[in-house]
Amino acid sequence: MARSDAGAGAADRSPQASGRSAESAHHLRSSVDLPLTLREGAPVRRNQGRGDALASRHSSPSSSRFCLADRPVTAVPKIGILTFHRCINYGSYWQARALVEGLRGRGHDAVLLDHHCEQVNRVEWRCAFQPLLPQRSARSDFPFYKEKARKIIDAVDRLPRSSRFSLHAPGEMDRYDLVVVGSDEVWNMRHPWYGGKPIFYGAGIEAGRLASYAASFGNHDASEGLDQAWAEKLRRFSAISVRDDNSRSLVREALGVEPALVLDPCLQFPPVTPEPEQERERPYVALYGHNFPDWYGDAVRAWADARGYRIVSVGYRSPYADEQAIDAGPDEFSRLIGRAAAVATNFFHGCVFALLHNRPFAAVSSAYRSNKVRDLMRTVGAEPHLTTMPGDASRIGDLLGTPLDPGIGDRIAALRRQSDTYLAHALA
Repeated sequence: MARSDAGAGAADRSPQASGRSAESAHHLRSSVDLPLTLREGAPVRRNQGRGDALASRHSSPSSSRFCLADRPVTAVPKIGILTFHRCINYGSYWQARALVEGLRGRGHDAVLLDHHCEQVNRVEWRCAFQPLLPQRSARSDFPFYKEKARKIIDAVDRLPRSSRFSLHAPGEMDRYDLVVVGSDEVWNMRHPWYGGKPIFYGAGIEAGRLASYAASFGNHDASEGLDQAWAEKLRRFSAISVRDDNSRSLVREALGVEPALVLDPCLQFPPVTPEPEQERERPYVALYGHNFPDWYGDAVRAWADARGYRIVSVGYRSPYADEQAIDAGPDEFSRLIGRAAAVATNFFHGCVFALLHNRPFAAVSSAYRSNKVRDLMRTVGAEPHLTTMPGDASRIGDLLGTPLDPGIGDRIAALRRQSDTYLAHALA
């Protein structure tokens, strides 16, 4: 894998080799003013025949869905998953992949609903090339951010997806027996480009039923409440689950019901990551995130230096790192977290993957992610792993050097059973 400290080695790919749409290429060039070449003419996957194949599989006499009386065999319901699957970051990709593969693994005909918006596409690409704002990324890093984006987009394009439709015209989508909204910050009114989009509240969706899985309001705090007009849209949902206490409080106050608390799909349906061709020779700390407070970054750096460990920054350039793995793809992200001696992060899915791989970790709170990271730590019993102020710097070394409490794994296992019970009800 190319590294940013090896120079501008990530040359542009040919349209034939990279296979992205001409429209995305246009937005990419207009957003960052670079002669970038993305995939041209990529076909839209429609998953034709998938439902027929599954129905055939479930129609055998040995199937639990086979009716013993002279009744027709129950068809496999079509399920559409509505989430932020095209955000150019590891967490969005992995939560979407884990949920669609998890539901298909349970025998459901599930696809990601492939919504599209030109404006969202443009700002997504700008963010992909300038993720460290207000600090601007150097142009010399653009090839590496481009390669990271290409790997994520290619990975998304390999997932089961619906035919494409406009984010603003949900009536264009195929009809589904059930639409599952989530996971991710699908109900976050403050999201910079998806906030306030009615589709994520079920508006305009023609489906037999609506349900949510691990939905979140992100940094829209429960103290602000939810406008009644949005709450009324959620009343159409036959089943609601959220992934954090902040979101749980918002739903409870707005609807007068207690939503189920469930695991993020990555913890509910642990993904299998291919093994690397070659293991790293030296232990390292995986650093995932950006704009870390100085007291936190300095403490991580000091702990690594004291042990002769390298720091590998995954997905972003960091002044604290020895190695900048900016161009890592989704699978390599998971491997880098899983094989690290310890993980330092201020991202929600940095914590999720540290938990998933049972890695020692120290998280630090940030303004945008404070609700979801705090609530995740509380939910799985890992509150000590979250640092919030300079006085916590003295604890970081112990967190990075100490194996996770087995009780955390026990709590995740219990939550997995709880989440499975919810899914059995919501998908029935």
